[in-house]
Amino acid sequence: MNISSQETRVERRGPKPTGSRRAFSLLEVMIAIAILCMGTFAVLDLISSSLANARRLQRPLVDGSAVIAEDVATNKLIEGIYQGNMGDLLGKNYNNFKWTKEIREVQSNKLFQVDVIIQNTSGSRDAVARTTTLLYKPDSPPGSLDGGGGLIH
Repeated sequence: MNISSQETRVERRGPKPTGSRRAFSLLEVMIAIAILCMGTFAVLDLISSSLANARRLQRPLVDGSAVIAEDVATNKLIEGIYQGNMGDLLGKNYNNFKWTKEIREVQSNKLFQVDVIIQNTSGSRDAVARTTTLLYKPDSPPGSLDGGGGLIH
């Protein structure tokens, strides 16, 4: 058999691939990196919020509302500075906190400003919480603006 005219020649340049080789495109690599970054930041955010919650659980939350509630329930306020233990108001878990309250008449019509500062007695003496409110108590004795002296405790 003579196959001279229909003989095909195949020229090869380089080695013949043994298997299917396919490289990642730049777009695929960028998408993979973006997904990895999003997952990493989601995990870091979860860890950060968990640590913040753990710190909040280590110390009890304290504010001056329990101290001010006593003043709201009374009919009379007397100017002065008062102190006490938060454990007496809220229970033994708060024995390490003390409160200081200052009552001042801010208008001559029996309008009083009550400032409460909560401090931790163990460790630093920095203020843990500060609360301020205005209370109108018409049955109160005359304050410093009405010619009274008020009491200092």
